[in-house]
Amino acid sequence: MDTKVSSATKEVIISYDRATVIIGERINPTGKKKLAEALKSGDLSIVKKEALEQVAAGATILDCNVNAPGVNDVKMLPEALKVIMDTVDVPVCIDSPNIEALEAGLKVWKGKALVNSVSGEKHRLERVLPLIKHYGAAVIGLAQDDDGIPKNTERRVAVAHKIVEAAAKMGIPPEDIIIDVMAYSIGAEPKSGMDVLKALRQIRAELGLNMTMGLSNISFGMPDRALLNSAWVAMVIDAGGTALIADAAKVMPAVLSADLVLGRDRFSRKYLEAFRKRQAALPPKA
Repeated sequence: MDTKVSSATKEVIISYDRATVIIGERINPTGKKKLAEALKSGDLSIVKKEALEQVAAGATILDCNVNAPGVNDVKMLPEALKVIMDTVDVPVCIDSPNIEALEAGLKVWKGKALVNSVSGEKHRLERVLPLIKHYGAAVIGLAQDDDGIPKNTERRVAVAHKIVEAAAKMGIPPEDIIIDVMAYSIGAEPKSGMDVLKALRQIRAELGLNMTMGLSNISFGMPDRALLNSAWVAMVIDAGGTALIADAAKVMPAVLSADLVLGRDRFSRKYLEAFRKRQAALPPKA
């Protein structure tokens, strides 16, 4: 199943038989004091800097979230999206819990955006899905509903079905839905990893949908997070993750390695190209 999103000049196709897509997560003020303060003052220079650096590191979609205390996201989200359009040519994931901000962003985006997000909660389905239909966007569906965030495979899969069925009633095709199976920290939930992998496989088998997640959530609170994330990314890709939300600079070597082993990198081109770039960036030997 192909999920297509685009900017004014570039289309990205998310699919099981293509290279894994990285949705760059850095344009998000959560935990980033400098970005939050800049957004509050109307300064979008960090947004521009992060867009350039993430694309250079290998991100093919950029998440854009401006939700922070003191920020008028209905006004600021479209402005941030305009900066991204003027700076790089990749599609975006318009990210906000505010319905009005989502619509303001969709109005200015030139291309087919990905929206983050809808959930199985009744009020979100009723308010977000009409926007997706009206603007012809794709959407991330969170595997949570009015009963909360699932902590087992069965409920994750059931919510995925619920979102697809609600979308179908509005004429939104399944290829425009990407499911986020909601990974927990392995430190807080020891079975989280296994439950998530099982859910990925089951949703892939039953619905064939593309799937995403915040890749580093699994390692939150644990030591040596980079090591854990590198092991985790290969498992997620093998199980069905096709568009992962992550810091591209930190995960691309592991993603390219997993894609190569799983036969998604024809003639090893992407892997070898990244290797050559890393070698060229090394200081010359004495």
